[in-house]
Amino acid sequence: MRKILVFVLLFFSIVSWNTRAAAANPQPEKTVLLMWWNVENLFDPKDDPNTNDDDFTPEGSMHWTEKKLILKQMRIRYVLSSIEAHPDYRKYPDILAFAEVENERVFQGTLSPLKAVRYKTIYYESADPRGIDIALAYNPQTLKKESSKAYSVPMDGKPTRKIIVAGFSAARHPFHVILNHWPSRSFDTMWTEPKRLAAARVARHILDSLLVRNKNADIIVMGDFNDGPKDRSLKEVLGSSDDASMVKANGYRLLYNCWSNYDGIGSFSFKNHWQHIDQILLSCGMLDNKGLFITSNAFQCFSLSKMLDYSGNKPYATYHGKTYEGGYSDHLPLLLKANIAE
Repeated sequence: MRKILVFVLLFFSIVSWNTRAAAANPQPEKTVLLMWWNVENLFDPKDDPNTNDDDFTPEGSMHWTEKKLILKQMRIRYVLSSIEAHPDYRKYPDILAFAEVENERVFQGTLSPLKAVRYKTIYYESADPRGIDIALAYNPQTLKKESSKAYSVPMDGKPTRKIIVAGFSAARHPFHVILNHWPSRSFDTMWTEPKRLAAARVARHILDSLLVRNKNADIIVMGDFNDGPKDRSLKEVLGSSDDASMVKANGYRLLYNCWSNYDGIGSFSFKNHWQHIDQILLSCGMLDNKGLFITSNAFQCFSLSKMLDYSGNKPYATYHGKTYEGGYSDHLPLLLKANIAE
């Protein structure tokens, strides 16, 4: 009887120890979480003599100060921490890409206070007159960077943001992200459309250069395109499609648009109507259950009640025109949870 009692006690001690060890060292989930967010004018308050950033200084029209910057950075980190705490994710994004960032210093200063993740950044200065760029960060604990390159968009008049392509591997599976912030619709949509068509052709060239090497390559195209999924730049040039079966059948030409069949709110609001100008598009390789791939509900336009204004019909922006509101951004972030094949 005594031997049996000792055995039972020993058994439960081992089970208890294993349970505590498993809780202390959970097995990493086989996913890659990607985030795109136009964070609306993430400027430092210092004047850069090489760019037209005068508005975002204490003396400028926006009266941008260090205090306002600190609040904005805190709000961005709050959203990132909310994603990490969310039951659908339970992690910080493995890749995050921001639009409208002034420089790498302010980008790193926004992310560095996060204690649970130590991001590495990839940053290319663009010739945008306001000095705003696309900023990219990744978690080196979950991903290995393989390559990165920035492409300029040729056009007449004022230059625009560069298009960034970066290659990574997750659990030895390679994939690429292509990041975009195309010219805005300021003044007149049709007048500015040729600029977005020019950007679309560059993005398509990058895409083709990857697919010619591997027609089943895993490619995620993200960005603020300033056009919707049905506009010419997306549908005719880039190859956006809302039909997954068509993408699988025409993988070299088409991309699956993640807004397809999504029943949530949009990422941007114009005249109190939700828009889909921020988008994530996927190559056919992301639909084949190999390497990186998506399942149902992989895509989300992430929002909390605090990230919307009092009406609930638009994001709680930092500025409304030139009036300081103190919110998060005039855009909501997009998330994509990709699975990693065994």
